[in-house]
Amino acid sequence: MSEYAVVNPATGETLATYPTITDEALEGVLAGADAAFRTWRRESVAERAARIRRVAELHRERRDELAAIIVREMGKPLEAALGEVDFAADITEYYADHAEKITGDQPIDIDGEGTAVIRRSALGVLLGIMPWNFPYYQVARFAAPNIVIGNTIILKHAGQCPESAAAIEAMYHDAELEGVYTNVYASNEQAATIIADRRVQGVSVTGSERAGAAVAEVAGRNLKKVALELGGSDPFILLSTDDLEGAVQAAVDARLDNTGQSCNAAKRFIVVDGLYDAFLEKFTAKMTEAKVGDPFAEDTVLGPLSSLTAAERLAEQVDKAVAQGATLVAGGTRDGAYYPGTVLTDVTPEMDAYGEEFFGPVGVVYRAADEDEAVKIANDTSFGLGSYVFTTDEEQAARVADKIDAGMVYVNVVLADEPGLPFGGVKRSGTSREMGLLAADEFVNKKLIRVGA
Repeated sequence: MSEYAVVNPATGETLATYPTITDEALEGVLAGADAAFRTWRRESVAERAARIRRVAELHRERRDELAAIIVREMGKPLEAALGEVDFAADITEYYADHAEKITGDQPIDIDGEGTAVIRRSALGVLLGIMPWNFPYYQVARFAAPNIVIGNTIILKHAGQCPESAAAIEAMYHDAELEGVYTNVYASNEQAATIIADRRVQGVSVTGSERAGAAVAEVAGRNLKKVALELGGSDPFILLSTDDLEGAVQAAVDARLDNTGQSCNAAKRFIVVDGLYDAFLEKFTAKMTEAKVGDPFAEDTVLGPLSSLTAAERLAEQVDKAVAQGATLVAGGTRDGAYYPGTVLTDVTPEMDAYGEEFFGPVGVVYRAADEDEAVKIANDTSFGLGSYVFTTDEEQAARVADKIDAGMVYVNVVLADEPGLPFGGVKRSGTSREMGLLAADEFVNKKLIRVGA
């Protein structure tokens, strides 16, 4: 049985299967990527940027086709799929626009005579291990900056995303980047072989804690640089508002993006006592109003989860939370791979749900007495990816943002990612940054060149 298959979660139908790569073919890929690096690193920055700019253009030219693929593969609602393709194009173009800046020398002031600069140069062949929830966006934010720098990419996509993986590779090859970007349908064992290979200089993985730990273990044994982008259970802290309806809508939007299957979605809603009851009532109403249905339909908010297994796992988490004493306010009834907007309250630290990530449209609402308790609840997690703070007090916003243990804090705004803003977390949410200029520093030799007078 093929490891890579397109299984439409809306119907359960297997649409296509893809065989894993043979060991002999994988050796050819490694040799090809290494050979391509020797020449690609010597191309001018302008030429590297031009090729990456062409990839961005191809995303836009093939927008409808690319979006339809991921609706079939993982059930993403069509409007969201189109938006993802657009964002991937924007990210890719960002690195073409900023190629000179991210590859330019950085002068250093010195006390002695002469000069000193940091010169950034490529490391070599990199392996990217990408997830299913944002098939184009995740690849763009890893591949584009590293190719502009001069690295070459071997990309292992998720087992349920083979068609989009092939479509991405086709765009890179049509932009004359064959050998610089290569897709492989590799097993986990073959991925470990790639990481260990002397020609490979680093690995980036976006996925679960389990996947990240497994990859990091192999990378560590082989002394390879590893970048990890893992899970999250982001807090949404509501301290004060002049527009409760707007705050509630922001909360729902932040929870239901991508049918709730987003690592940096708001998942824990921490509301001060004076706003709690009104927030819970309005939040519950909007969560249950979100239409569940055919992901190709224009008015669908929640498509199926990525697979029947994912929906079953989410249902088990919710059922266990209720069995352990949580209150199911709304939702909680699975229909195949479909799962409705669901609200839980009365979750306590003794319950499994308190420390878990709900990867689907489930919001857990907490009551906090004041700012200090809200921050305490927000930080009482092993995750530290993103966070959201809503308040009318600017000083409070700055104070709370400083106290939160997370890689990103968004104040009075949600779904505000941009190509120029770095993305990443702390604690068990990861070790690196993607997007923005910081992404270009993950897999690069920051070489000191000191010249005497």
